[in-house]
Amino acid sequence: MRFIDTHCDALLKLQMAKRGIQQPKKLLNFENDLELNTNLERLQQGGVQVQFFAIFIHPDVPTNEQWQHALEQIDLFYSEIIGKFPQIKHIKQWDELNDLEENQIGAVLTLEGAEAIGNDLVKLRHLYRLGVLSIGLTWNHANLCADGAEELRGGGLTKLGKSVVEMNNNHMVFTDVSHLTVEGFWDVMKSAKYPFASHSNVRTICDHPRNLYDDQIEALINHNGQIQLALYPPFLVKDAESARVSDLFHHIDHICALGGEKHIGFGSDFDGISYFIEGIEDASKYEFLREELQKHYSEELVRGFIYQNFKNHLPHV
Repeated sequence: MRFIDTHCDALLKLQMAKRGIQQPKKLLNFENDLELNTNLERLQQGGVQVQFFAIFIHPDVPTNEQWQHALEQIDLFYSEIIGKFPQIKHIKQWDELNDLEENQIGAVLTLEGAEAIGNDLVKLRHLYRLGVLSIGLTWNHANLCADGAEELRGGGLTKLGKSVVEMNNNHMVFTDVSHLTVEGFWDVMKSAKYPFASHSNVRTICDHPRNLYDDQIEALINHNGQIQLALYPPFLVKDAESARVSDLFHHIDHICALGGEKHIGFGSDFDGISYFIEGIEDASKYEFLREELQKHYSEELVRGFIYQNFKNHLPHV
């Protein structure tokens, strides 16, 4: 079986190392650097068939430098990941997922938070041309498109944000709801053709602003959307710094009870987190997760959770 992981922050780690942020300047080796939860060797060991790579701009970056930071991460994606390893194939259109060979890993470029484009939709069109296939309007704070999950006023989408959703629709690009406020989520659901939660969990079980209420989960199910569960302990158990696989299963079971067994997947959040589920500390440990899943769920359900559900809900003309 092959895994699809819809969120990691390896590009940010690569950029921070190259810029010397928090440590001396160096270039991380994507092949096997142990600082990367999602290096090539670990992806191969874990049987990852498709890995999403997020462009994420740290909130400390000044506004006038955000676009440059985004371009730097894209350049690292092309030079240090795609350019150096022929077994990694850049997925620029969804149907290319079906062309992956057994020994290939598909790499999908995404945007986590629209800070980098400001109010310039030309920049957004550039991102589409560069192969970005999923756009999250916010991180946890507010920007010109929407309020993020931890913004105190809890507002929804702006006129600009609604324009971005419409452009995503036209380009068959996911609109990622994972970091939105509740109001922003419902604004997206009014118009998005391809709504998607890249790394969120169940708020009924763990009351965290990054998780989804039951009616939000049901709305995603009804709109042919997907709920990719994060492997981050504070999203699984309130205020936890560690968790067990059984804690993840509580979230899976709850979504299944809501009718979403065919809409579940995984978005690890590796390289953006410092706490882990016991036994799943990096991408190489997906085999352990698969084995644990098979102890509790049917072969068909497990196949769906780890890759088939995602493939069954791809945008199409």
